[in-house]
Amino acid sequence: MTWYLVLVLLVGLERLAELVVARRNAAWSMARGGVVTGQGHYPWMVALHTGLLIGAPLEVALADRPFLPWLGWPMLALVVAAQALRWWCITALGPRWNTQVIVVPGLPLVTGGPYRLRWLRHPNYVAVVVEGFALPLTHTAWVTALVFTVLNAALLVVRIRCENAALSLATGP
Repeated sequence: MTWYLVLVLLVGLERLAELVVARRNAAWSMARGGVVTGQGHYPWMVALHTGLLIGAPLEVALADRPFLPWLGWPMLALVVAAQALRWWCITALGPRWNTQVIVVPGLPLVTGGPYRLRWLRHPNYVAVVVEGFALPLTHTAWVTALVFTVLNAALLVVRIRCENAALSLATGP
């Protein structure tokens, strides 16, 4: 259990690093006329992701979930892959990446990194989805994985619609 708690804490530290980058990038965007949209769903997103980081180790401890190597090791590999994809997205978007929906009008869509895959418009959300089930399942916290996955799916419907609308208004048809 101790190693799992360390893993979740490391993911939490990674999330804090994201917030530092997001704050810096928000200032960059706002200085260039950035427009923020989707504020209504943002607190729910923060709460859900915080719940994942609290719920998974809590479930492991309270429900005495075992580590099952046949499940845990592949899920750990997916957690690491999700982090790599997330940071590839952050790097590709540069100062335009943010945890909020902030678009600078007139800038073209990013077409480098994972965004060159036209059939995958939101690769960062693939990382979020994978991490959302893989992190809890690394130590068989299946209730947390299920609850996060269902709630995240509903939230992503709202988020992706919001982001697509903001991008289409900012870049034109």
